[in-house]
Amino acid sequence: MFNSLLQTADAAYTTATVQVNFGTFLSCLIAALVLGFGTSVLYMLTHKKEGYAQSYAVTLIMLPPIVCVLLMLINFIGGIAIAGIFGLTRYRSVAADPKDIGYVFLAMALGVVTGMGYITYAVIFFVILGIVLFALNAVNYAAPKASDMTLKISVPENLNYDGLFDAILNKYCSDWRLRRVKTTNFGSMFDCIYSVRVPSNVDQKKMIDELRTKNGNMTITLTLFKYDDKIYEK
Repeated sequence: MFNSLLQTADAAYTTATVQVNFGTFLSCLIAALVLGFGTSVLYMLTHKKEGYAQSYAVTLIMLPPIVCVLLMLINFIGGIAIAGIFGLTRYRSVAADPKDIGYVFLAMALGVVTGMGYITYAVIFFVILGIVLFALNAVNYAAPKASDMTLKISVPENLNYDGLFDAILNKYCSDWRLRRVKTTNFGSMFDCIYSVRVPSNVDQKKMIDELRTKNGNMTITLTLFKYDDKIYEK
């Protein structure tokens, strides 16, 4: 029985082994590099407003040729092998935008397709998806009409903050809630942290100027909520 199992495994190994000549290897690798560079450029063009990290843009260039080489030189090409290649991706930090994860898988998919030798299909896939992503970014598709943000207002200890800013927040925010109050500067100040939903047509500077007239012209910070200190979420 053991001999039969070994013979079956050896036959499967022989059938699945892929012979890659140097010309095919080089053409697939160059195609993966070019498509990786194109993915990186597409990512930068669609992230001009929110900004992007240089390391992330470089990673998008590296991923397709890496996946391409792994797929070309691996012995057993199949569902398990491809799943294993995608399983190499590990996120050491939370992506700034869920769309960033999509670009990672786009780069890896291009590497898989080029690694299997379908260079023309990889180019067509990249061009079509690139046009769609660029068009969605140009028309600002699904852009929210309001932004969820965190508002932190510093208040001196001799000023009662309870209900002090309610009228202004009702005027400029479609929704708001006091999430946390904590003392700072050795107890001489309070930090009032609000979660606010600010409509896109609101003049944020005007709102902050009005808040400053209530808190003695002390520090006010308005930031995107998801990038703020996690302690404010507790």
